[in-house]
Amino acid sequence: MAKILLIVGGGIAAFKAAELIRLARRHGHEVTPVLTAGGAHFVTPMTLAALAESPVYTSLWDLKDETEMGHIQLSRAADLVLVCPATADLLAKMAAGIADDLATTLLLATDKPVFAAPAMNVRMWLHEATQANVATLRARGVTVIDPTEGAMACGEYGPGRLPEPADILSHLFRHPGLDPGSRFSPEEQKEEAGSRVEPGMTVGKDLTGKHILVTAGPTHEPIDPVRVIANRSSGRQGFAIAAAAAALGARVTLVAGPVALPTPPGVARIDVETADQMLAAVESALPADVAILVAAVADWKVEASPSKLKKSAGPPQLRFAPNPDILATLGTHPDRPRLLIGFAAETDNLLSNAASKRTAKNADWIVANDVSGDVMGGASNHLHLLTADGTEDLGAGSKEVLARTLLARIAQDLA
Repeated sequence: MAKILLIVGGGIAAFKAAELIRLARRHGHEVTPVLTAGGAHFVTPMTLAALAESPVYTSLWDLKDETEMGHIQLSRAADLVLVCPATADLLAKMAAGIADDLATTLLLATDKPVFAAPAMNVRMWLHEATQANVATLRARGVTVIDPTEGAMACGEYGPGRLPEPADILSHLFRHPGLDPGSRFSPEEQKEEAGSRVEPGMTVGKDLTGKHILVTAGPTHEPIDPVRVIANRSSGRQGFAIAAAAAALGARVTLVAGPVALPTPPGVARIDVETADQMLAAVESALPADVAILVAAVADWKVEASPSKLKKSAGPPQLRFAPNPDILATLGTHPDRPRLLIGFAAETDNLLSNAASKRTAKNADWIVANDVSGDVMGGASNHLHLLTADGTEDLGAGSKEVLARTLLARIAQDLA
């Protein structure tokens, strides 16, 4: 069993920290609460102390052994640190390395794995500053548990809700510091979640033992040594899908075009540049149970000049040739994945074009998204899932939340 240092941030979702302590204790784990000044406006130290059967720490200057660097001892006595809820302010301080109270000092001083469960207004979560802070923390090894989507206390709707305590603990149980035997059974998860599955939850389903192949990002087709044919894809949706698959226990191979994104934890990454290279990498990764082709592969390539084309020579005469169609190739491949999923990025006639693509490419599913706005390169998306049975609206939200929603749907189909 594990020792959990729980940092409770200041937000309405702080009330769920009490339930999280109860569940963790029920499974034999020790919880030491640290209550921020903001958190104390929503939940009392006595409530947390009674549930944790442990002192609740609130101030850097209240530690009895501070002369012996008590905050250092407290930060390292646990097996892991969980920030729940992690407010936008806490995430920003964590990313910037600020240590101006007990909670942030502990986070800077710890040498143990850190988990963060954000909860905030949808606009705050989707703001570029917050998303940049989350990306920074993930690159440093912090496990950020994506918020779920739904109605909020502020009256708005969207991603930003704190996941249910059972779902948060299911993430912690994947860490080697917690006994794998203490995971919730499917029956316990259903009981704790009230048989209510929200986007991103994985009640009773996972992808352990499955091989998931994901492509992400653009391809760059060279024109000469310095110029390429490219597109605006950032790779964020594909990387989020790879991360969500790994979080569900799958073995994940990510074939990535030229992007500046960190490799998600637990993911095997293959970097490529051109469509030909991407196809070769995809075929080398087979067989796979599921292939999710998110990459925005260039439709055309040219015969590249070995030297830089000079402006003084006038407009170049480029002769285009078609690139390989990776989705269509897998559709008839001898090692065709059990579930073949393509993405359709459209600006017009979204659903009809996506439906035609599913049939033409021999794909099982097509995930359609309208890219006429700032979707390519942005933090949010709106996805529709087209299958042989019809069309499902997967909703709008952050790319991370939608990735979890899609993977939950895949896990359901493979079960």
